[in-house]
Amino acid sequence: MNVAWVRAHCMALPHTTEEILWGDDLVFKIGGKMYAVVVLAPDYKVVMSFKCTPEMFAELVERPGIIPAPYSARSHWVALETEDALPRTEIKRLISRSYELVVAKLPKKRQGELAKPVKKPRPNR
Repeated sequence: MNVAWVRAHCMALPHTTEEILWGDDLVFKIGGKMYAVVVLAPDYKVVMSFKCTPEMFAELVERPGIIPAPYSARSHWVALETEDALPRTEIKRLISRSYELVVAKLPKKRQGELAKPVKKPRPNR
């Protein structure tokens, strides 16, 4: 899978962090909670997964190439079996929605902290 476009989209969402977990999964988080996972291992049965609403979960798993995400389907995560299971624009929209769903479940204090603008350090002259 071409990870670059997914990574660029996720890292453009405020306060997103990334890390490699479980050996070969690129995990994107907000407030320490996962909202998207890209599988880096070639020939694995899925290429990426993300959280969605219960309604979207039911709708998406009816489509070819989309399955309940292994280990996290009970939390309404879906997995794409191929990168072209959905158009990129729809994947980006769903990843952004996943981000919003995870932020909404964070404690209010943490949400307030994340709502503050990110201050970028001034370059030394």
